[in-house]
Amino acid sequence: MKTQYYTAATLDGFIATEDDSLEWLFPLGDIGATSYPAFIKDIGALAMGAHTYEWMLRHAIKPGTGDGEPWPYEQPAWVFTSRRLPPVPGADIRFVKGDVRPVHEEMAKAADGRNLWIVGGGDLAGQFHDAGLLDELIVQVASVTLGAGKPLLPRNITSPPLRLTSVRMFGPGFAELRYDLPVPTSGPHGEGR
Repeated sequence: MKTQYYTAATLDGFIATEDDSLEWLFPLGDIGATSYPAFIKDIGALAMGAHTYEWMLRHAIKPGTGDGEPWPYEQPAWVFTSRRLPPVPGADIRFVKGDVRPVHEEMAKAADGRNLWIVGGGDLAGQFHDAGLLDELIVQVASVTLGAGKPLLPRNITSPPLRLTSVRMFGPGFAELRYDLPVPTSGPHGEGR
């Protein structure tokens, strides 16, 4: 079982604009033509932050409008939030706050040996990294720049550095980079796995 942060980012390292828009991403290609279909088959549980969840509600699910899509995940999802957010009927969504470590334990039990996906945002992925719980970064680097926005992984990871394990090209719009993440030896929590 691995805990993976799988996401798309601009060439200059942003996963969304400053106002949480992903409009830059959609013209670049079909998600079905990337590694996502194979990736999601191995996922047993996922976690996301409140901004990611709210973006999904506004742009995909669109509750109450009659023209939204169904919740896209069969796996249980943990949403980190300090606010009350609306649930999606029929979806296995668990609202949590605080330390990622006990949530990671719950996710691992629910995943039953399958991988865990940290959907986003970057700071949530960073919290899993700080706790020594993030194993792999898989980033679809897009052929656009934003100049500013929400960073891919707002952490200083230099010693030891990430270890590049593979590079793949998906059409003219994406280069997929896969990295193993080192277990932090010090940081906000000063502990590893």
